[in-house]
Amino acid sequence: MIDDISIRSAEPEDANELLNIYAYYVNETAISFETEVPSVKEFKIRMEKVMKNYPYLVAQKNNEILGYAYLHPFVGRKAYELSAETTIYLNPDKKKMGIGKKLYSVLEDIAKAQNITNLYSCIGYVDKEDEYLNNNSAQFHEHMGYRVVGKFENCGHKFGRWYHMVWMEKIIGEHKEIKEFLKYSDIKSF
Repeated sequence: MIDDISIRSAEPEDANELLNIYAYYVNETAISFETEVPSVKEFKIRMEKVMKNYPYLVAQKNNEILGYAYLHPFVGRKAYELSAETTIYLNPDKKKMGIGKKLYSVLEDIAKAQNITNLYSCIGYVDKEDEYLNNNSAQFHEHMGYRVVGKFENCGHKFGRWYHMVWMEKIIGEHKEIKEFLKYSDIKSF
């Protein structure tokens, strides 16, 4: 049941378990355009960099990590700081259980508390699904209220094939007078 699943902030000590989930997407799919699994050390460094300012969340049940999601800078320039990019990876055996929706709902609440107004997701996309990539991620994001705002044709090459990438956007706040971006550590109540 989805009610048995808890969401918590990731800890650097989770790096190995999270990397085990991510490795599947690198090695077996074109969902990640990364072609080599990073080391645990590199993955932990990536996590810590994100966690300085943004939420990095873990879904778990009975101490088993089922998936994770996080926000990170969109583009990385000051004028974009009230926008963020989302990333989510679920244990491949734990899909279609509502975990992604639960993670994204908490992530979105935190983003609003940080004064973030626009969320973006960069998603591998195909015209014809194959054994490495389908359009489930884009469909999930659409279900969560995102819409496609751009498509890059045949920009990713993996497994000897070319894949598209789409950018999807969700507006979660009003575009009023500039609000201050708040670091995740400043709001930590979710």
